[in-house]
Amino acid sequence: MPVESDEVLEVRGISPTPLGKVPVADWLAWPEVRRLVDAFAAGGHDMRFVGGCVRDVLAKRPVSDVDLATPLPPDKVMAILQAAGIKTVPTGIDHGTVTAVVDGKAFQITTLRRDVSTDGRHAEVAYTDDWIEDAKRRDFTFNAMSCNPSGDIYDPFEGMRDLAHGMVRFVGRADDRIREDYLRILRFFRFYGYYGRPPANKNALAACRARAAKLTELSGERVRDEILKILVCPLPADVFVLMRGYGVLEQILPEAGDVKDLRLVSWLARRGLGMDHVKPEPIRHLAALLDTDADGAAGVAGRLRLSNRQADRLIALAAPASAVTPDGGGLENERLIRRLGRETFTDLVLIGWGRELGAAGRLKADRSRAWWALADFADGWAGQPVPLQGRDLLDIGMTPGPRVGEVLGAVEAWWEEGGFSADRDACLAHARALLET
Repeated sequence: MPVESDEVLEVRGISPTPLGKVPVADWLAWPEVRRLVDAFAAGGHDMRFVGGCVRDVLAKRPVSDVDLATPLPPDKVMAILQAAGIKTVPTGIDHGTVTAVVDGKAFQITTLRRDVSTDGRHAEVAYTDDWIEDAKRRDFTFNAMSCNPSGDIYDPFEGMRDLAHGMVRFVGRADDRIREDYLRILRFFRFYGYYGRPPANKNALAACRARAAKLTELSGERVRDEILKILVCPLPADVFVLMRGYGVLEQILPEAGDVKDLRLVSWLARRGLGMDHVKPEPIRHLAALLDTDADGAAGVAGRLRLSNRQADRLIALAAPASAVTPDGGGLENERLIRRLGRETFTDLVLIGWGRELGAAGRLKADRSRAWWALADFADGWAGQPVPLQGRDLLDIGMTPGPRVGEVLGAVEAWWEEGGFSADRDACLAHARALLET
C-alpha cells in the first residue's frame, strides 16, 4: 500500500465532505440514540458521532460506548437535552463535556474544541465550530473520524485506510501529538495491540522513544488504565516486547521480566485452556509479566494506584505463599483452594502451567491433562463449608469475643487435617475438648 509521511497527512487529506457510509450499525437505531438525535434535530442543530463507535463499526467490532460532538457550547447542549426530557450531568464541563442519561444509558457529548496550550499532562482548550480543528487535536487518524445520524462518514486524515491496513498513525506529526499529552505514548501501544499489524509506524515509534522518559511525569492512575488494557489485548507479550525495544517499558514497569510467561498465560486464557469461565485478566497477566518479590509487587501496586483488592491479588500471584501444581493431590488442593479462594487458585494454575510449559518448551499429554484437570477442579469447586459456626460455640456457653474466632480456626484446621470428613457433631466435640484444655 502507498504509505505517506505524517507530514504530508497533516497538510492534505482534509475533506469537509463525507467520504462514505457506515455499514449497518445497530447502535444508530438504539432508541436511546434516536432520542438524542431527535433532540438536536428538533432545533436544526449540528451533531455527529465521534471516536470509538465510528472506528469500531468500520472495524466490524462490537460497540458499547457511543460518544457525540457538536459545535454548540455546553450550556446550550444542556438546555436542548433538558427541553427534550433528557437528564444531563455536567461531568466535564470545564472541557466542554456533558453526560446525557437516556433510560439509564450514559452518552458523553462534547463541544468541538481546539487546544490553546498543552504541557504534556494538561490542556487548555477553547470552543470552536470547526469540525476540522477539533479533529486535528485527536490522537490517531482512525479516532478522528466522525459520522452524522444518516451514517455519512467524515474522515479528514485517511483513518479508514489506516484502519483497514492495521496502521496506527498519529494525526499530523507524531512528536507534536505526544508533546500535547505524554499518555499518547501508551495509547499508541494500546491501540497497536488491538488494531495494529506489523510493522508498526516508524515515525510513531521514533517519537515514543524520544519522549519515553516523560511518562514518569504522569499520574499512576492514567498509566495504570493504559497498562491494564494492554495486558488483555490479543497478543500482549508482543506489545510489551515492542515497548521494551523502544525504551518505554523500563520507564513505567522496570520490574517486568521475560515476556515468555505472559505470552503463555495469555494463550492459555484465550485458547489453550478452552474453558468459557476463564478469560484474559489484567492482574493475572501483570503478575505473569513481573519478575519481583512480594515487596516489589507491592511497589508496583502502589505506583499504579491499584485498588486494595487488586494489590492483594497481585502480591498473592507474583509471590505466592504456596505453589499450586497437579502434584499436590486432592486433599492438598482442597486445602489450598479454601485458603486462596477459587479466583486466586485458578490464576495460580494458569501461571504455574504457563511457566512450566515455557521452561519445558512442550509438555507431555498426560501432564497437560493434569493441569487442565486442576483448572476444571477449580471451576467445579463449590466451597465446602466448615460444619461449625460461631453461634454453635455460643450455644455451648462461650462468651462472644476473640476467643470464639480462635476456637473456630483451630476446629477448621483440625477438620482440614482430617480430610474434611468430620461432621458437625464431631467438630462440636472437638471444640468442647479444646475448651476443656
